[in-house]
Amino acid sequence: MRLEIPEDKKLVYQTTFGVKWGDMDAMGHVNNTVYFKYMEHGRIEWFSEIGFLHLPNGQAPVIANAFCNFKRQLKYPDTVLMKLYVSNPARVTFDAWTTLERVEEPGVICAAGGATVLWIDTQREKAASLPEALRALID
Repeated sequence: MRLEIPEDKKLVYQTTFGVKWGDMDAMGHVNNTVYFKYMEHGRIEWFSEIGFLHLPNGQAPVIANAFCNFKRQLKYPDTVLMKLYVSNPARVTFDAWTTLERVEEPGVICAAGGATVLWIDTQREKAASLPEALRALID
């Protein structure tokens, strides 16, 4: 299955980071599981930046599903530009999309993925409505 990132999305965060030697596997490229950690890092950094990582009312984001399309290999010592986009705010979810490219090759996507972010009440372990302030950032 191959899912594609939609055109209709909003860029909300970007950062650069270096590939670590330990991110690679026996094949000499970044292991596929690490790409999901990179995408998670972007989402967490964005949530932290906007003040929605640890809310006092016991609400938090969790991932309902995730995917990644691997287009080109990343290797040590690449420097990666990660861009995080959001779209489709619903009652309890929104979509987060991530692209990864080498800083040395601007515009050439090495990996692109996405996740459905589900907002939950951590005490009840049930879905909760997206906070209006978060919805406004996504719209």
